[in-house]
Amino acid sequence: MTLRDDLRRALDEKAKPLGSLGRIEELTIQLGLIQGTLRPQVTDPVVLVFAGDHGAVASGVSAYPSAVTAAMVRTYLAGRAAVNLFAEQAGARVLVVDAGVAAELPAHAGLVAAKIGWGTQDWVHGPAMTPANVEACFRAAGIVVDHLADQGCTVLALGEMGIGNTASAALLVHKVAGLALDPLIGRGAGLDDAGLARKRAVVAEGAPRTPARLGPVDALAEYGGFEIAMLTGAIIRAAERRVCVVVDGVIVTAAAVLAHAMRPGCLAACVFAHRSAEPGHDAMLTHLRAAPLLDLGMRLGEGSGAALALPLLRAAAAVLSDMAELRDVT
Repeated sequence: MTLRDDLRRALDEKAKPLGSLGRIEELTIQLGLIQGTLRPQVTDPVVLVFAGDHGAVASGVSAYPSAVTAAMVRTYLAGRAAVNLFAEQAGARVLVVDAGVAAELPAHAGLVAAKIGWGTQDWVHGPAMTPANVEACFRAAGIVVDHLADQGCTVLALGEMGIGNTASAALLVHKVAGLALDPLIGRGAGLDDAGLARKRAVVAEGAPRTPARLGPVDALAEYGGFEIAMLTGAIIRAAERRVCVVVDGVIVTAAAVLAHAMRPGCLAACVFAHRSAEPGHDAMLTHLRAAPLLDLGMRLGEGSGAALALPLLRAAAAVLSDMAELRDVT
């Protein structure tokens, strides 16, 4: 008998028809396998938001200037963004990691200072960062994940903030997974038709600068953001530490594509929170054979969809710990 078999039997002994809880039962089994126990728990869940700026904003890939990244980080720290409200409802705390914001951020209890640089370079004209920067991002993310795991966190909901990062994500997935580029490019933070056309033109200009296919580290060095590199490292390290990763929308899923290319087994620790309204998200989910829990037409980012999925994980864990067994009610 395997742990999966034991989890299945424990679920089948609960006071319910076999399989009647559908996806919740799948989620219960996944949590048990991640944690290596018949009694999985959701303890000290954290919504971890990685933030960084992108040099390609100067070439016109976003409707907003890079200064908005720092402004939104300050909003998270003040507890007034959507992710804060959703996390509070789910009984989770929000922690922001400054991976590479192009501004000086004041010290704050909810901020991890891990700045690799003041934003990346413009990938239209050359590499966004160096391979050494990528490795530094992986190390920094691992330190954060280790600290939270050591404190007792069993679930990490991952989010991001970085003006211009949807263009970067499209290029990363295209280069690493070989998916068609144009369908991966969406409106991001609200581009109009003219803005979207400009974004497509900028991406089309930057893509031929490198070979058609790249490995994850090389792709991140050429087109990545510091926050996307840290997300990639966080997914890998969380899986190693048996911490459940709740994947938010298109940017975090792009990081999951990269993490999967580096460590295919890490996807076993990933729960995909929702289907983003960004057009490229479906292609990424299909590539990973991932089925999201929610489909709400959201495309905000910042970990908002991941926070909304946390109550489902709490419910899934509670089935094994708190639900009566059939023999006790018959």
